[in-house]
Amino acid sequence: MSEETSTPETGAVATDGSAPATDGRKAAVADIEEAMKDVVDPELGINVVDLGLVYGVHVDDENVATLDMTLTSAACPLTDVIEDQARQALTTGPGGGLVDDIRINWVWLPPWGPDKITDEGRDQLRSLGFNV
Repeated sequence: MSEETSTPETGAVATDGSAPATDGRKAAVADIEEAMKDVVDPELGINVVDLGLVYGVHVDDENVATLDMTLTSAACPLTDVIEDQARQALTTGPGGGLVDDIRINWVWLPPWGPDKITDEGRDQLRSLGFNV
């Protein structure tokens, strides 16, 4: 099986097409990324995917997702809130969730910048009055 990752430079996600976690199979990266849209940055009110805070996703053979994530600021006091939301989004729900557990690898390089925000995220920020 190929490793599933995304690159911080492009945000592109490669997946091996594995199915959601049922019958002992690994969750698909695309499904994890979609579920992470339910995780909202508490300060901005925009999901972490569209803000460009998710740099990469890997699912191991035990169906544990490791998320490479950053924050808009290294001094952000809300890492616990985001981690709790991510755990809720990925490990609960019908059939027990997409993955069995998560780990968040907080990374600071490359640093986050407005260039990482998706077009949808920019639209959401503009509707809140931000100039992006």
